[in-house]
Amino acid sequence: MQLILCALLLAFALSFVLSLAILPLLRRMGGQHILVYVREHEQKEGTPTMGGLAFVCAAALAALPFARGADKRFWVTLAVGLGYLIVGFLDDFLKKRRGSNLGLRAYQKMLFQLGVALIASIYCCLEGLTVLRIPYTRLAFDIGWWMLPLGVFVFVATVNGVNLTDGLDGLAGGTSAVFFLVLALLLGAQGGSDAIALLCVCLVGALAAFLLFNTNRAAVFMGDTGSLSLGGFAASAALLSGNALVIPVLGIMFVLSSISVILQVIYYKKTGRRIFLMAPLHHHFQKKGYSEAKIAYAYALTTALAGISLLIPLV
Repeated sequence: MQLILCALLLAFALSFVLSLAILPLLRRMGGQHILVYVREHEQKEGTPTMGGLAFVCAAALAALPFARGADKRFWVTLAVGLGYLIVGFLDDFLKKRRGSNLGLRAYQKMLFQLGVALIASIYCCLEGLTVLRIPYTRLAFDIGWWMLPLGVFVFVATVNGVNLTDGLDGLAGGTSAVFFLVLALLLGAQGGSDAIALLCVCLVGALAAFLLFNTNRAAVFMGDTGSLSLGGFAASAALLSGNALVIPVLGIMFVLSSISVILQVIYYKKTGRRIFLMAPLHHHFQKKGYSEAKIAYAYALTTALAGISLLIPLV
């Protein structure tokens, strides 16, 4: 417990200091270009972005001193998260350079996601990390090379789910902090994935500090730099620990963000009408008149309740 608290506090302190340090630089680089159809966000035009650099680097740095003796899964998880950080940074940087909301092309980001997903999934198969734990039970079964298509799906779905949820101040950060906290507790209860659990704890501490700058009204956005990296960490940590099936439950708000967009697009193309006032789902709630703070709180609370339901059978 003392080790966990030290890692948590170190990650928090590093993230707070790094956020303070890079904020003036991000301001000088120019702020986020806000899409014109999100009228509620007009006042956010020019808000600095790429704040994900601070909390991701802080979490990685905080985890390293405690990673002595960590197995390959820890290093793979760390590498995947930092890899997504790089592609997110490139996307955000191109948006700034072009002065628009167009960064990397959609197919470029998808190719990267598929490439990382394939590598990580093949690694699982070659290393025998093909056992799936069944949520709400102590049961598990080996799916062998079926982990390859499942792993690819988990990565693409999770990364894009987190990315779509990053649309309001504190929304993706708060929801992700609860997600990683519960995942760390879950891994601790299961045993055998202590290093990955510790990395999750560091992400919680780093996100907690970042939220001081990101809750409404945000002084800085995490950008794709942060959201893609968080999705990569979440998918990798769950997949490599045998908890891929936990994501649809614990990541319920990420799932709903993705489903709302898919349903909206399909229904609009078929009927010319919309199911939601605006997608993803959090924008629908915003159009209904709910404040960003209330929506962010509701998302985090729902994630916490889903997490508690997963932990109760293990007590």
